[in-house]
Amino acid sequence: MNLKYHYWYFKNALSHRICDEIILHGKNKQIELGLIGENIRKIEKGKKLTKKDLNNLKKTRNSNVAWLEDVWIYKEIQPYIDMANKLSGWNFQWDYSEPCQFTKYSKNQFYDWHCDSYMDIFKTDNPNTNGKIRKLSVTCSLTDPKEYTGGELEFDLRNANPKINTKIKCKEILPKGSIVVFPSFVWHRVKPVTKGTRHSLVIWNLGHPFK
Repeated sequence: MNLKYHYWYFKNALSHRICDEIILHGKNKQIELGLIGENIRKIEKGKKLTKKDLNNLKKTRNSNVAWLEDVWIYKEIQPYIDMANKLSGWNFQWDYSEPCQFTKYSKNQFYDWHCDSYMDIFKTDNPNTNGKIRKLSVTCSLTDPKEYTGGELEFDLRNANPKINTKIKCKEILPKGSIVVFPSFVWHRVKPVTKGTRHSLVIWNLGHPFK
């Protein structure tokens, strides 16, 4: 799919008060190690992750997460998803947001290159998710960039002109409260934090498969 815009941003969209409330709320939840697909599937089958599994995981992803499903958070962020979807010209059909992933990146933590969408559609007992795919991803910056170094969000425009550098830094996400929306099939990463702590909120938004 050719895209004119690979991401759309809103600087300082959320107030500092809202950001601080989300951070406090996230810290009060159960914090767990962020997983990737193969680890999640193993746990869903009732299996435990081995030391080898964890070592392999941390070669790709090392971050801590908590899950939030509060209506007030969705009300703050979902209007920006709609605006980005329209202003960018994507106009993707979507109708459901997954639980919000509150993420904490401390020193040396990172998430290497990945995309949020899966090859297969969701097959669940939940009518809100069954038969759907991830279409739009959202990252919200909750921490003032003066409080950490590193942790840059980068995109890899792998379907762009192969003669140009396809990796770009998303500097627009840096101001506290900024929101970036992008198609879930776009490759991206969070580089290692070298000092301090970076907090973010990620939401994946679902719709019926592209036709």
